[in-house]
Amino acid sequence: MIRAVLAAVLVWLATALPAAAHEVRPALVQILQTAPGDYEVTWKQPVVGDMAVRLRPHLSSGAIDRRPDAETSTAAFLVRTWEVRGGAPLAGQTLTIEGLPQSVTDALVRIRAPDGTEINTVLKPASPSMRLGADAPQALAVPAYLLLGIEHILTGPDHLLFVLGLLLLIGPRWGVLKAVTGFTVAHSLTLALAALGYMRFPSAVIEALVALSIVFVARELLVKPAEPTLTQRWPWVVAFAFGLLHGLAFAGALSDIGLPKDGAVLALLLFNVGVEIGQLMFIAGAVAVILALRRIRLRAPVLDAPWAQALPAYVIGGLAAFWVIERVLAV
Repeated sequence: MIRAVLAAVLVWLATALPAAAHEVRPALVQILQTAPGDYEVTWKQPVVGDMAVRLRPHLSSGAIDRRPDAETSTAAFLVRTWEVRGGAPLAGQTLTIEGLPQSVTDALVRIRAPDGTEINTVLKPASPSMRLGADAPQALAVPAYLLLGIEHILTGPDHLLFVLGLLLLIGPRWGVLKAVTGFTVAHSLTLALAALGYMRFPSAVIEALVALSIVFVARELLVKPAEPTLTQRWPWVVAFAFGLLHGLAFAGALSDIGLPKDGAVLALLLFNVGVEIGQLMFIAGAVAVILALRRIRLRAPVLDAPWAQALPAYVIGGLAAFWVIERVLAV
């Protein structure tokens, strides 16, 4: 098959590289209320290396416009906590995320009332504020975890490069359906088991193995067409095997923001459905580009040159090899 999707790969990589092969993690505001004026505010802010995204939460009462009572950090987040006692009631206040309109991330908002009920919603760059009170979204807002799943897969270049490699190997035909089904079943299984606490693996190791799976697919792309590869013979088997790894990576991202106490299963389902929607959007776009470029094949014979046939494999494999080294050093 012509590697006609090469142009699309290079354009996509130009936009994906700033993400450093990691999805754009959402921020999290969690407010645990024990009384109208007593609550604990936890802010989880994404970081990349030593740099933190320039975001800060504000309540209109000014209750958290001060130094936090506690501050910790992990490889992925800066965590700050404020204890508010005898402050203004939450109802009627406005929660605003400063800096969100200038970012490319979202902020998940989770509020738990004294009776145990929860509000879960998402603040986006286009709408960085919400009013707290009776008119706020109630229970589990369906778009919250669904949108997080879509955005997670579409901002994760490593996962998409693996899917793209499968598509280039198999071509836009029914074999892709088998591969995508195997990948979906596998990552849904490990995502559920890991997110619900039944499995636990070091995230750095999983991310390194995910990158290694892309190297494997890139190597398969370099095999001569007369020699069917393992992936071309058994696409669903290879996709299923590596899908188990990718599911653990998805679970790592989901664990960063956590699951609502009384809606973990529904939130997990929504997140997984969102991942699938994003994946299918990407595949549909890639297939459309392949079919469109096939029509101009005769006008661009250079696409049939040996170097053009091999270039996508080297681009995908080169990036994946870099990520393997980077992540192994992180381990």
